[in-house]
Amino acid sequence: MKKLRLAAFAATFLAVAGLLPAAPAQAQALSGQSAQAQSAQPGQTVDAIAAIVNDGVITQRELEERISLIARRLTQQNAPVPPMQQLRAQVLNQMVLERIQLQKAKEDGIVVDDAAVQRTLERLAQANGLDLATYRSRIEAQGVPWTTFTNDARTELTLSKLREKEVDSKITVSDAEVANYIASQRGPSAGQQNDLHFERIFIAAAQNAPQTDIEAAQAKADALLKEAQSGSKFESLAKSNSQAPDAKKGGDMGFLPPSKLPPEFVTAASTLRPGEVNPSVIRTDDGFNVIRLVDRRPGQGNATDAPKLVQTHVRHILLRVGEGGLTEPEARQKLLQIRQEIEAGGDFAKFARTYSQDGSASNGGDLGWISPGETVPEFERAMNTLQDGQISEPVRTEYGYHLIQVLGRRDAEGSVAQQMEIARQAIGQRKAEQAYADWLRELRDSAYVQYKISGMTPPQN
Repeated sequence: MKKLRLAAFAATFLAVAGLLPAAPAQAQALSGQSAQAQSAQPGQTVDAIAAIVNDGVITQRELEERISLIARRLTQQNAPVPPMQQLRAQVLNQMVLERIQLQKAKEDGIVVDDAAVQRTLERLAQANGLDLATYRSRIEAQGVPWTTFTNDARTELTLSKLREKEVDSKITVSDAEVANYIASQRGPSAGQQNDLHFERIFIAAAQNAPQTDIEAAQAKADALLKEAQSGSKFESLAKSNSQAPDAKKGGDMGFLPPSKLPPEFVTAASTLRPGEVNPSVIRTDDGFNVIRLVDRRPGQGNATDAPKLVQTHVRHILLRVGEGGLTEPEARQKLLQIRQEIEAGGDFAKFARTYSQDGSASNGGDLGWISPGETVPEFERAMNTLQDGQISEPVRTEYGYHLIQVLGRRDAEGSVAQQMEIARQAIGQRKAEQAYADWLRELRDSAYVQYKISGMTPPQN
């Protein structure tokens, strides 16, 4: 799914945030504030407090308005609406995370003026092929007050400026990373440059595993990394601990072209000398990896050719899982059934319009021409293994399960320097995503949050 799109304000859920309690003194001061807010005067409407966030509050009225908007939008998109208790918890946690960031933005002196908001609204209207007045009418016809939509636009711009200041501006990408990344993005029919020989210790932990299992797996991988760095024999550590099929071979993966390796491995290789263990554990979609670069050699392809980036024309069908929707097995089985019907002569675009649960559904699932780095890694890896016209097996990403079909490939236009700049941006985006997740987790951990709704507890990290 493309990342580089204009934000659809108030239309999607943020991930459930993990929040930890902080200073009791703040709780006492704001609890008094809560009691005052809930003490109605004659003729006044009570607006109870839903949550205390540092020195601010989220009111029950704000929460219910957001729940109503999101439930209406999910219904309009034919997406499943979670049970109300579950939806309330998700929305409140989203609002808490948003409020923490807005408070940080205020501390940093970040301000978004009315002119910037107006320009954003005009760009959104233009992207939908409408003038601003018509676009406003369409938004309001969907039940979203224009003031709410405008405020959401201001919030998105504020959070974007905050992220740029705190995270994105600090990301750097080396020339070696660019060269290795280009080698990994050539698609299944292109030549490769250096083949890479790795040994690995793999500890399984899927993205959707319970948080306690993920934390335990990471702790085990961290401990094994320390052992490997302290001089313990890597082969023995892999045989005793790795959960990959190559464990019995001491984790030896043999020589592989970059296109057959996780991009994270290829990026790591750009800074490693043969025999070195990567200084940090690598997280992939299926678990944690301790890796050692054994050697590199010229690949079987045209290593002397100028590096090229390949753009891919791709479409997909997305089924979301959890949150009151399909279970993992149900989503996989449904997509396998759809895949079978398409291969028997069915129309992919028609199935996408009927079943796909993202914004591309109205276009038959067509995502257009995608450059490297514009999709999440799991989607991109699967896409890069497909021949033209081929349909993937169900692919799991953070969004759900996808059927992916490649419609064509083309060399990215422009000079080698321009292509390298595209690669640099793609690597920077991936680095920024991980850095942003880490920064956001630290921000949540340092915040004080108290829920005032019965039964609500902070989500776990």
